[in-house]
Amino acid sequence: MKKERDLLKTLSRTFLTLHHHKPSITMMDPSERYCYKPTLRWNSEVEEFFVNAYGADRFSRISEALTRPSCYSCVRVNTLKTTSDTVIKKLSVLLQESGWQSNPAGGASSPQESNGLEKNSFISKCKIPNLDYVVFVQGSGPHTIDYGYTEENPPKEVIVSRKCAEAVLRGARVYVPGVLACSAHVEKGEPVAVSVALERPGTEGGWGVGFTRGTTLQGSETDPYYFERNGLYIGQGTTTMSRAGMFREPNGVALEMTNRVFNLPSFRDLLEGDIFLQNLPSIITAHALDPQEGEKILDMCAAPGGKTTAIAILMKDKGEVIAADRSHNKVLDIQNLVAEMGLKCITCYKLDALKSVRQIDESDSQDARECVESESIQRLESSTPATSEQLTNANGTSKAELRKNSGKLKNGVGRHDSVGGRVERSKGFLPNSFDRVLLDAPCSALGLRPRLFAGEDTMKSLRANAKYQRGMFDQAVQLVRPGGVLVYSTCTINPGENEALVRYALDTYKFLSLASQHPKVGGPGLIGSCQFSDGYQEEWLRPGEEDLVQRFDPSSPLDTMGFFIAKFNVGPKDV
Repeated sequence: MKKERDLLKTLSRTFLTLHHHKPSITMMDPSERYCYKPTLRWNSEVEEFFVNAYGADRFSRISEALTRPSCYSCVRVNTLKTTSDTVIKKLSVLLQESGWQSNPAGGASSPQESNGLEKNSFISKCKIPNLDYVVFVQGSGPHTIDYGYTEENPPKEVIVSRKCAEAVLRGARVYVPGVLACSAHVEKGEPVAVSVALERPGTEGGWGVGFTRGTTLQGSETDPYYFERNGLYIGQGTTTMSRAGMFREPNGVALEMTNRVFNLPSFRDLLEGDIFLQNLPSIITAHALDPQEGEKILDMCAAPGGKTTAIAILMKDKGEVIAADRSHNKVLDIQNLVAEMGLKCITCYKLDALKSVRQIDESDSQDARECVESESIQRLESSTPATSEQLTNANGTSKAELRKNSGKLKNGVGRHDSVGGRVERSKGFLPNSFDRVLLDAPCSALGLRPRLFAGEDTMKSLRANAKYQRGMFDQAVQLVRPGGVLVYSTCTINPGENEALVRYALDTYKFLSLASQHPKVGGPGLIGSCQFSDGYQEEWLRPGEEDLVQRFDPSSPLDTMGFFIAKFNVGPKDV
């Protein structure tokens, strides 16, 4: 009985406390929710590493800049087909016809003069020396958008994936696969607020959005990521299909963006073959290589083909450019771009960059030693049956292989050899085969903008990237002839993949030396080193070397992506 009386007293006191101290209801400030104020989330160890490398203030500025797109679009003109003046006239008309307006007064200031864009101009030529074939189209943002919120009637919403949102911030449309959730009873033609769901740690490890695609939003605090989406609204759109259609149709445009936080034009299907949308540092990388007419050049990791085609145009399509990539589909994309731009000096191959140097066996014939690329496509181009002379076993080929090739020639091109679907494999290239080599290495891509999430990258993965890049660099060094040039570039802010690679190169290969770059637009590299808790010491640049590389800081007035370029002269290799 005593225990029951004590329990009743406790319940009574609890009730009275709740009765006399009602919780206060905090009214939501719509300006704090319906806005774009993302905070880039990093792995804690990676964040600590970058703070040590850059300093807390600079890294904070870099992180903030990475969440925004550049306030201008950079277009490279195919000078073999047209001129910058012609492109400017055509683009001005096409963009205005599409209804796009720069509206610079709506948010962001004009890009600084340091990146070559004339102040208050909508579209103009780059003013950097020798880059007058580059055209800048000014955008604007961030804009403040009225989503029509009222407490009684909040706006209907669509949640998109992070990758979809990053594309939309660059000017893309919202396609069906990018839609994750939508308010109930949304029909075609309705206005919706568009927000993004960022990855969160999963209960069983890994990262994910934590809810099922097709989830219905009720406009209440029980909706997925309701509070987490505060400050993650990227604009307002009008649906082009109903809610049911968004999750029933496999593809198509789900909604058209009518008000964007960042207003940048879409160049989809505009002046194909005449222009190529490309980041400024990537264009400068091709210039740093300084290709000359008649030279033989290798682009080791060529996809998507922007730098490859830039190199070919700088050479006036005279010489030989080899574009290699390990992905079949990416090689197809390069081939399509090359054809679109009307370039003849580029040959594309499927090849793993770690196997770029061809291994010659003693059993190989002299002809095989002199042959750098495979010739199977040349054999298949003939539509006439093979004669006995053509089937002569000149190179020691087996009779079975000869019969197989003869059958192919008699029967024509097979299903797997159809035009547009087949890519040529390479066995690699002989040492000292190229005058110049570009290694735009696969990397952590921590310089790409806009970026809304970076939590998956760890110090372990960043170190693995660096090791992978050193392996590719070892191959590249062997392929450049003495007296040639090797350019290394990445699109990451990680010094372990940038300055540390330069340190490795200079310490390992004494015949390499850093070379000056033109034009010199980026800032200096990082000097010093970093000591890790496990005893690992990462060495960067030494005093005097920092101005021979180009480091593009996304928070600088240039307003570019994060990027790094190093250029090496190759001396006599017998040193």
